[in-house]
Amino acid sequence: MTSLLAPEELEARLRRIGAERYHNNHPFHKLLHSGRLTKGQVQAWALNRYCYQAAIPRKDASIMARLDDPDTRRIWRQRVVDHDGERPGEGGIARWLALTSGLDLERDYVTSTRGALPATRFAVEAYIHFVSERPILEAIASSLTELFSPTIIAERVAGMLANYSFVDDQTLAYFEARLSQAPRDADHALDYVKRHARTAAQQQAVLDALIFKCDVLWAQLDALHHAYVEPRHPPPGAFIPEDMAR
Repeated sequence: MTSLLAPEELEARLRRIGAERYHNNHPFHKLLHSGRLTKGQVQAWALNRYCYQAAIPRKDASIMARLDDPDTRRIWRQRVVDHDGERPGEGGIARWLALTSGLDLERDYVTSTRGALPATRFAVEAYIHFVSERPILEAIASSLTELFSPTIIAERVAGMLANYSFVDDQTLAYFEARLSQAPRDADHALDYVKRHARTAAQQQAVLDALIFKCDVLWAQLDALHHAYVEPRHPPPGAFIPEDMAR
C-alpha cells in the first residue's frame, strides 16, 4: 500500500481477507459441518482446538499488559473473563471442556495437551508470540477473525446437530455464548484499528496481521486433515481415535 485508505475502505479490505482466507473455507470444516467425519475425527478436532481455546486468555492478557488507556483495558479485560470465568467451572474454557467430555474424552488428557498435534501447538504458540512481540495495533488487528466467527458458528452448530447423534445442545453450549461475545469484541477491535491505523504502512500492517491470524487457524486444520482424514498419518504421541486403532 502506498496511499492511505479511508476507514471504510480499510474495513472492506479486512472483510475481503476473511471472505478469502477464513478457515470456514477449509475442507476439514466442510467435512465437519456436513456430518462426514467419524466420531474419532470430531474428537481429534475438539482435542486439538482446546490448545487454542486455552491460549486465548494468555493472548488477551498480553494485549492488556501493553494497553496504556484504562478504558480500553477495561473493555479488553472482559475477553479474559469470558474465557476464564469469574470462578472455577465458568467461562469459555470450561464450556469447551464440557464439549470434549461430551465427546467421551477424559478431562485430564485434554488439559494436558499430550495428544495434540505438534503443528497445533506450534501454530498456537506462534500466535502468542506474535501478539506479545508485534506492535499493539497489529496484536489487536490479529483478533479480527472474530468478525467472521458468527457465520462459522451458525454453520457448525446447525450442521453438527443435524448430522451427529453423539452431540446435543448441551455439548455445543460453548458456541451459544460466542454468538454474542464475538461480535461485541470484533466491533471494538475494528473501531480501534480504524482509528489508530493512521498511515499507509500501519494499515498494511493491520491487513498483514489479519492474514497471519487466518494462516494460524488454517494451519491447525491442515494438520488435522493430514493426520486424521488424508493420508491419516498422526505423528508419534498424538491422539489415536478408536476407529483408527482397530
